[in-house]
Amino acid sequence: MSFLSITEIDASYGAVPVLRGVSLQVARGQVVGLIGPSGSGKSSVLRAITGLLRLTAGEVALDGSAVDYANPASLRALRDRVAIVFQQYNLFQNMTALANVTLAPILAKRRDHREVEAEAMALLEKVGLADHMRHYPRELSGGQQQRVAMARALALKPELLLLDEVTSALDPELVNEVLDTIGLLAADGMTMLIVSHEMAFIREVADQVVFMDEGRVVETGPPQHVLDHPCSERAQRFAAKILRRQWRPKTP
Repeated sequence: MSFLSITEIDASYGAVPVLRGVSLQVARGQVVGLIGPSGSGKSSVLRAITGLLRLTAGEVALDGSAVDYANPASLRALRDRVAIVFQQYNLFQNMTALANVTLAPILAKRRDHREVEAEAMALLEKVGLADHMRHYPRELSGGQQQRVAMARALALKPELLLLDEVTSALDPELVNEVLDTIGLLAADGMTMLIVSHEMAFIREVADQVVFMDEGRVVETGPPQHVLDHPCSERAQRFAAKILRRQWRPKTP
């Protein structure tokens, strides 16, 4: 049984359809990369999963149980298990990196402050910010702020992490430090659904790749299949044109 199951979902922004019969499966511990041209519906899939985009048809199920997005209790239960990181960091500018990470577990989950702070410090160390946890967002680079945002999401102890173009707002020189952090999470077995244009990175970390176009899933398979030997004509044109960054995982 898949941990996350998406079956024939449709969604629209007003009268404009953005998802058309999208289906995909994500197993526990699996990393799935969502790729495709801009406007293909990749980010909309993540927003639909979290309830930020209303479904007009289809079903999302987590661990075998369908999510009832009209039921506040069902939606809260989903968001207790799923975290999303957006391309914009959305950090509180008047709080340190550590305070940004500890805020939600303390306020939303009413956990012990000392326990949460210890976990947050460990998370910031994990993402390479042990020396910056007392710094404010204005004192951090874009890549560092994005890593704080990732640590903030991980502080909620999600079972599924959704990453929505988390490097697209960064200067090219800062991209690799964020990709290295995601690579570490993948190596640790975190279940992730990643929207990205970083094709070399997706090839390295993803177990499965889903190619989308015009709100539909066009092709699904292992990275070597979808990226290097796509079957559909649309995926072939995409693979031929996309710029591939030379990301390499950081060696220990």
